[in-house]
Amino acid sequence: MVPAAVLRGVTLDCADPRALADFYGALTGMRELFGTDEYVALTAGSGCDLGFQKVDAYRAPQWPGQDVPQQFHLDFLADDLDAMEELALELGAAKPDHQPGDGRWRVLLDPAGHPFCLTSS
Repeated sequence: MVPAAVLRGVTLDCADPRALADFYGALTGMRELFGTDEYVALTAGSGCDLGFQKVDAYRAPQWPGQDVPQQFHLDFLADDLDAMEELALELGAAKPDHQPGDGRWRVLLDPAGHPFCLTSS
């Protein structure tokens, strides 16, 4: 029998874990599972949590440029792309000019500069 690893969570580096957790909590409805000044974890009870860890001298990724490359990005399913984009922008996200995908998804940047996508499929 081959052992299987189950994804438990994803952790994002940032300068301010509390601020980024507040952003994603408001965007997704996830609630705080654990928090310190150095690390905050959000959960929705699905078994895969979202964490934010403080990194001294944090440098935000530059997207779509690669001067400071993105390491990954998160994808979120949204029933209403326009409404979810509006909410994300109100919460502090930014929308870069470069939008690949012919409208099938929207690329936004969280307050720490991490790209994330909203999609309806």
